Amino acid sequence: MVIALLIGALLIQLLGKDALAAYRALLEGAAGNLNSLAETFLKAIPLTLAGVGVTIAFRASVFNVGAEGQLFWGGLLAGWVGLLLGDQPWYIVLPAMMIASMLAGAAWAGIAGVLKTALGASELINTIMLNYIAIFFIGYLLHGPLQDPNSPLGQTARLAEAARLPRILEGTRLHAGVFIALAVVVIASLLLWRTVWGFQIRAAGHNAEAARAAGINTSWVILSSLMLSGALAGLAGFAEVAGVQRRMIENLSPGYGYTAIVVALLGRTNPFAVLIAAILFAGLQVGASTMESAVGVPSSIATIIQYLIVLLLMGRGTFSFLQRRLSAKG
Repeated sequence: MVIALLIGALLIQLLGKDALAAYRALLEGAAGNLNSLAETFLKAIPLTLAGVGVTIAFRASVFNVGAEGQLFWGGLLAGWVGLLLGDQPWYIVLPAMMIASMLAGAAWAGIAGVLKTALGASELINTIMLNYIAIFFIGYLLHGPLQDPNSPLGQTARLAEAARLPRILEGTRLHAGVFIALAVVVIASLLLWRTVWGFQIRAAGHNAEAARAAGINTSWVILSSLMLSGALAGLAGFAEVAGVQRRMIENLSPGYGYTAIVVALLGRTNPFAVLIAAILFAGLQVGASTMESAVGVPSSIATIIQYLIVLLLMGRGTFSFLQRRLSAKG
């Protein structure tokens, strides 16, 4: 992270700007006041939910790159159920929306899971392709049968009050989805390290052949981990629809599903570390706009820093390799 920030500072200096001033503005934009902190935590909610989902799949050595499409399906089903049950009490509507979003995400991820377990098809390629199918098909629905008749935009009608997650800080947009995200982190940790299923996932992820020899049904592990991963991505869609947008919109996600992959990698596939990584990345995204407006540094610099962190993290073994080579020569 330090190296990535130093490289980012060099890029800022090459643009003719003050790197210290830029980073100060970025920090103030992400955590300078209550509203900034609220916005950072707000963006961390979908990143945490989808990131933990991707983590579970990664633990089983299953590469779910389809969290974006699963998030869209979760948001669509959550919005649809919210519109259908909008006249019911919140304690009926919100749980129904959550369940619908998770089932939608799990079902969409399950397509890739079945293709992998039954036909040996690459889940990496299939989940990528399923993203495009989901996003474009949902775009058709939002401009067609599910479109708000009072709006020319690709969106549903606004959800009733009972179908909205309550805001927990007055004067900010931060909603109760933050508690859902925290609960998911705890539950996912317990599942991975305190259950037989979690042990099977980790065993299959370390060595699938050895796991099969030990009697573990690796096909079930692949399918179940991928479907749970999709369910959590779908839950992220619910959080955006019920907590932020208050309706399903065509551009529901600015790429949360893709960034969740990076968050999972940075969190070393540990749910609690994923939470920290999600807050870090959310802070970079929120603070980037302040950095651009206050100092004139393009917000894309923050994106470059994010992916520099990932590249350096993935190449961390290089440092140990160089150290061993130098020690051998010495």
